[in-house]
Amino acid sequence: MAAPEPPVLAYIGLGSNLDDPRAQVARAMDELAGLPGCTLAARSSLYATAPVGPVAQPDFVNAVVALATTLAPLALLGALQGLERDHGRVRDGTRWGPRTLDLDLLLFGDLQIHLPGLVLPHPEMRRRAFVLVPLAEIAPGGLPIPGQGPLAELLAALDDRDWIRPVSTGAGAPGALSSR
Repeated sequence: MAAPEPPVLAYIGLGSNLDDPRAQVARAMDELAGLPGCTLAARSSLYATAPVGPVAQPDFVNAVVALATTLAPLALLGALQGLERDHGRVRDGTRWGPRTLDLDLLLFGDLQIHLPGLVLPHPEMRRRAFVLVPLAEIAPGGLPIPGQGPLAELLAALDDRDWIRPVSTGAGAPGALSSR
């Protein structure tokens, strides 16, 4: 009998802008911790961010978690998509539209993967403050993003960090979600 594989550290981006986004993201964090073969290693704060893309929609709540997992990358991706469905996410082909829950597999150890339906590291993460800012909160600045460079360098190169702000707990307080 072969020895079990040691866990790999995977980073997951979370986002929601429908049906109580704060609660959607918080609940998803707890559910990620309960996935078979996974242990929650770290969770970032929640951040409010303006939506990406052409569709007029509410601001998002975003976060990043680190999972120690024994799942293979495609198995983890399948589990993430199952959680999205459990939260009412419907994949209808609309890109950058509003959603109850979006879970993106950002990094899986130091793997670089190019498969239909899965590219790692996530190809857009280097340009997204809503990914890099919470990732930097829970990962070391020298974390290498395979094929892209150290996390700290990617973060320093961002020009849109002013569009991301911590989510407050009080309505109307600085950082609270706007009603745009």
